[in-house]
Amino acid sequence: MCAKKALQLGPGAWAAWPPAPPRDLQRPETSSATTLMDIGTRRIFNEDHDIFRQSVRRFYQEEVIPYHKDWEKAGQVSREVWEKAGEQGMLGVMIPAAHGGVGADLFSVAVTWEEQSYSNCTGPGFSLHSDITMPYISNYGSKEQIQRFIPQMTAGKCIGAIAMTEPGAGSDLQGVRTHAKRDGSDWILNGNKVFISNGWMADLVVVVAVTDREAKSAAHGISLFLVQDGVKGFQKGRTLEKIGLKAQDTAELFFEDVRLPADAILGEPNKGFYYLMNELPQERLVIAGIAIASCEFMFEETRNYVMQRKAFGKTIAHLQTVQHKLAELKTEICVGRALVDNCLQLHAEERLDTAMASMAKFWASDLQNKVATQCLQLHGGWGYMWEYPIAKAFVDSRVQPIYGGTNEIMKELIGRSIVSRK
Repeated sequence: MCAKKALQLGPGAWAAWPPAPPRDLQRPETSSATTLMDIGTRRIFNEDHDIFRQSVRRFYQEEVIPYHKDWEKAGQVSREVWEKAGEQGMLGVMIPAAHGGVGADLFSVAVTWEEQSYSNCTGPGFSLHSDITMPYISNYGSKEQIQRFIPQMTAGKCIGAIAMTEPGAGSDLQGVRTHAKRDGSDWILNGNKVFISNGWMADLVVVVAVTDREAKSAAHGISLFLVQDGVKGFQKGRTLEKIGLKAQDTAELFFEDVRLPADAILGEPNKGFYYLMNELPQERLVIAGIAIASCEFMFEETRNYVMQRKAFGKTIAHLQTVQHKLAELKTEICVGRALVDNCLQLHAEERLDTAMASMAKFWASDLQNKVATQCLQLHGGWGYMWEYPIAKAFVDSRVQPIYGGTNEIMKELIGRSIVSRK
């Protein structure tokens, strides 16, 4: 069944969540499932989500996994996989149907993050495109901007990226130096960005720039612009060679006297920082969701390995030290899963705040790296070989505590919320 068809439910179908099934029909939580990646688990999901998950899982098995090694060599995925994802209803999942999105719920979106992590294929930048970039256009764009871009982005024909980070400004968005000044009714944009995911393949980039250098604070002088590939003065630099995420294109972007019409600004001038603060909790929830799902994948990969690998005449799963390590890992993963699922429920009710999202991002991404390290160790020497999935999962994990705001910044935000007086 096509995922898009699976999500075409009647009015109010999602509003009825969560149902209250009889006790004998209640869904098992991750901790009691046969594997941490079982379909049909967790109370936040229902049968419609299961159907969608089956479709998404099949997509990754058929359209992504067989080609991922080639994409790693190329440094980017194919454009065809983007359009196939669009055909399967996997892009713009939570964007309202009235705007040209799929119009499903947050839990369906979470399925797409999880299944990509379960495939151990980090190349397709679908979540960055659909759940981080597209909401800016859907939430703050004009009717014309929404009609122009959202349907094409949902179809995978227009790839999106968001350009925040600069060589001298990472987690501190108030340190942005890229700027735009008025010239009649137009804007002239200058500056450069770095570490931009989907940057090389992007057809449309949401660019963070300073538009009022005299504002009472930097936060009051930032705006967002929609910049299309091919506009004069917009150049894409080299794709960056990373230690992980080999198939995910990451690039430098340069803007030299880029002339943009008045309708290229997203929302109101000088409100960009406000928009960023509104949307960053969802970005951090995306990272947390990916992190916990990656932990679940790595755990199952390691469980399978230790139950087959022999030493001293028995499988190493018979060693008490290995069993205890697996017990510790599963417990910590289930704790993390409970936190992230709680955040999903809060966000579905529009109650996820910055501090809670920051907690989830820092906890889950730190745990992801801990699980990666210990699961690789349980593989022994073979864990260091690139042909083993755990090796790729290990290097791909390392960026998670860095992007979306470093985990040090997450702790700063959490700390401020603790000591502030309301």
